[in-house]
Amino acid sequence: MTKALIVFILLTVLLFLICLELLKKLRDLSFSKRSLSSKYGKTTEQFMPFLKNYPYESSNFRFIGTPIDGIQFEDDKIVFVEFKVGDSRLTAKQEKIKDLINKKKVNWEEFRITV
Repeated sequence: MTKALIVFILLTVLLFLICLELLKKLRDLSFSKRSLSSKYGKTTEQFMPFLKNYPYESSNFRFIGTPIDGIQFEDDKIVFVEFKVGDSRLTAKQEKIKDLINKKKVNWEEFRITV
């Protein structure tokens, strides 16, 4: 093998290793961005009922957090609320809850505990 070929092979291997490292860093950065985005969303949704364009009285909102953000208690109805920002979507569990509510599969149950 010639000296030039050896240098070429070493440079190729070096470039390959650099590319692998850059891909790993890019993947880590992407995960970090999603994590920050999730934290931002969870923080933001706690303030949503206090925004000017929130259509209900914010004092009647009760924050739950998961699997939905909260419940709005009105005189004539109860509203299950999920806040979304940007292009975020409902989770599979939230879709299931929405479906159950739309099918009127919601019950009131009272439990009495004897002491």
